[in-house]
Amino acid sequence: MARRSRGLPVPLLDGFDASGRSGDGASLLARLHARLRKAILDGALMPGGALPASRRLAEDAGLSRNTVEAVYDQLEAEGFIERRHGSGSFVSVDLPERELAPAYAPRAGSARPATTGLSKRGELMAQPYGGEGPLAGRAFLPSVPALDLFPRQLWARLLARAARAPGPDHLGAGDRAGFRPLREAIAAYVGSTRAVACQPDQVVVLTSSQQAIDLACRLLTDPGDTVWHEEPGYRAAAAAFVASGAQVVPVPVDGEGIDVAAGIRLAPDARLVYVSPSHQFPTGVAMSLSRRLQLLAWAARTGAFIIEDDYDSEFRYVGRPLAALQGLDEAGRVVYVGTFNKLMFPGLRLAYLVAPPELAERFVAARVLMDGHTSTLPQAALADFIGEGHLGTHLRHMRTVYEERRQALVDAVAGLAGRLTLGPTDGGMHACAYLPAGADDVAIAAAARRLGIELRPLSTSFRGPARPGFIMGFAAARPAEIRGAVDRLARLLEN
Repeated sequence: MARRSRGLPVPLLDGFDASGRSGDGASLLARLHARLRKAILDGALMPGGALPASRRLAEDAGLSRNTVEAVYDQLEAEGFIERRHGSGSFVSVDLPERELAPAYAPRAGSARPATTGLSKRGELMAQPYGGEGPLAGRAFLPSVPALDLFPRQLWARLLARAARAPGPDHLGAGDRAGFRPLREAIAAYVGSTRAVACQPDQVVVLTSSQQAIDLACRLLTDPGDTVWHEEPGYRAAAAAFVASGAQVVPVPVDGEGIDVAAGIRLAPDARLVYVSPSHQFPTGVAMSLSRRLQLLAWAARTGAFIIEDDYDSEFRYVGRPLAALQGLDEAGRVVYVGTFNKLMFPGLRLAYLVAPPELAERFVAARVLMDGHTSTLPQAALADFIGEGHLGTHLRHMRTVYEERRQALVDAVAGLAGRLTLGPTDGGMHACAYLPAGADDVAIAAAARRLGIELRPLSTSFRGPARPGFIMGFAAARPAEIRGAVDRLARLLEN
């Protein structure tokens, strides 16, 4: 038989389980509080009505009196009940929330579309672009580092050291542009490894490349402006441009990178260009010097800006590392974007942009409107990680590891001649693999996932007519896992 409180006018405790088990994991205190609060808002417990004594309700509900007292105290603090010394507990007479309750309790089947009431920009921002879900530890997830090889104990020590630092520097509101020692370390790092010409005041520390791309687009374009985007290209960047109200123009990529002449023909008045010149995503090609100079000359002549996404160019396996496009820019048209989330681990959430000198303060001011500043403790740890040489050591180790894994992928796919062909593999953390014309890469990727293989369909990186294939990350998978996954993929392709 259901329990009923002798002090309540309704069977409020019907179905209440005081054993501590709950399907939603809520505590006894939270569940009883929710019961009473809902009864008050629904009118089942009328304003001014008396509530049972805490001892009686505890007996009837099978709870401790302390639990009931805690619930009553919380309801009193929230204004739902009044507790009068010597008289008992009563439902508050003045309940303004009661009139609002129906608005928060729609009837079953009456839910409205999720986009109801959004602004035009909100509608654009809420459009799904097909981004990847939670990361799984299996081949061939692109842009995922070898997390098991990251020096976790060293990182933990650096974090602990930052937390123990005397004074409020790491605990108070941080520098809006980013922790100054980290910005100095980044400026020195990109100057020596990527030939980026910058001062620490040009560096803005952010959480991700995506945030940097979004910030640059907001600052440098108005709704309706035209943006060149590589075709095929990075979908998340295109989604950010669309969300800002820009008109995205796909510009084809060939063996020398983005076709600047084609871009000029398609949209000569473009306001912004997005490129990944050192390791184009997803094809892996590097932009030739002639194309780089052509793009910079056009941007200087027209006043357009260029976002250079340098997301994984630290990993180069053939020839010398390629210098950044930004280092060739004499007109201040390039916004350089880099990230540590791919170099170290995705959960770090630390990236940066290098703004043109005359725009650095503007970028900082706009960044403050987004979320104030980036958490200082991990910035302090990262500054030490770079300054003490640990980043350089880690990257050298990863370069050796990733080159072995890249070669394992190249050798394994070589046995699939005619069914799967790799594009350039000179650098980066992934390779682009092409299927024969007419193949359905989306369907094959879905079938591969059921076999424990993660493949990103290449066709989804096109905005126009697509070429089928896959984006195959090799950095996170061991050589044996790569070979086994390719063997399973080969059997799948045979069918």
